[in-house]
Amino acid sequence: MRRWLTDPGSLTARLQRHAGEIKVKVLFQGLRRANRDEAFLLASPATRVMVREVLLLRGTTPLVFAHTVFAARGLRGAWRGIAGLGNRPLGAALFADPRIARFPLRQKKLPRNHPLYLRAAAQLKKMPSPLWARRSIFAAGKSPILVSEVFLPAINDL
Repeated sequence: MRRWLTDPGSLTARLQRHAGEIKVKVLFQGLRRANRDEAFLLASPATRVMVREVLLLRGTTPLVFAHTVFAARGLRGAWRGIAGLGNRPLGAALFADPRIARFPLRQKKLPRNHPLYLRAAAQLKKMPSPLWARRSIFAAGKSPILVSEVFLPAINDL
């Protein structure tokens, strides 16, 4: 799991190298309250933020649950293109723009009561244990975006 958690490049590109064609399935895109551990960057937990949640799939097998959060005002600024991504991967857009800076990755074993564990596990037939995730901040000027990627059990087959 360590190689998936620490690779600083595009996760989608790495998945494509190891698994072939990767599909993106949008699960949710809209306003929601920030998770408590996301508020440090964006707002208080009571503030609504823009959220995009997707599954990265190999065929019909979910490999990664991705959760992206940014301030809603970013839709009028640096991140306005996210709303129109549809089933295209966010990583391709982030890594293609040299104006976007990526901050260091952080890794975490998610507890079963963490909101990202619960939403990722809901996409699977049985509750996995444990789930590992990585998180990184991307910035375009003064507008940060927080990308969390939860690795699902099938990733171990690649």
